[in-house]
Amino acid sequence: MKYNPVEVESLEPDYMGFIFWEKSPRYLDSVLPSISRKIKKVGVFVDATVEEILQKVTKYGLQMVQLHGKETPELCRHLKNLGIGVIKVFGVDGTFDFSVLEPYEKVCDYYLFDTKGKLPGGNGYVFDWEVLENYPSTKPFFLSGGIGMENIDDVLTFLYRPESKYCHAIDINSRFEIKPGLKDIQKLKEFKKRVEDELSRK
Repeated sequence: MKYNPVEVESLEPDYMGFIFWEKSPRYLDSVLPSISRKIKKVGVFVDATVEEILQKVTKYGLQMVQLHGKETPELCRHLKNLGIGVIKVFGVDGTFDFSVLEPYEKVCDYYLFDTKGKLPGGNGYVFDWEVLENYPSTKPFFLSGGIGMENIDDVLTFLYRPESKYCHAIDINSRFEIKPGLKDIQKLKEFKKRVEDELSRK
């Protein structure tokens, strides 16, 4: 898998994700170049064991993990107690039941809301963000799910809506790729500038 993290690093994102799910076309099985510690390196896992996660955390110097499977609150608590930042992912559709968040309230640092689909992430389309009007928590969350340049106006509108109050970050991936793992730097730069320009006026 060919990644271009050094080029992405030049855009100074807050987080960079690296996928350790073998079924993903973005699966990382190579050496990872050194990047600034100002950028949090996030390992993306799906139903991995604690041992597998810790092995990757050590090997790649990960500061956080993003858990896309059916990971239990106990597993999240164990990782968090080891000083690893935990992002727990939930697939969202129009019937999403926010009560499933409750067991995770004290055992993860962030939630990530992705589009519910056949795959645990990477489905490439956007869910209806209005469902977040019913968000019952104060825990900061990542907004994800098929976000691309074609959605930039919707993203900017969302950032002015009440349901964005606890939105901590916008997670972008497949819609900004030339091919799996290889990011289109110009598109990323344009997206970042549009969002930052809008937030500076907010």
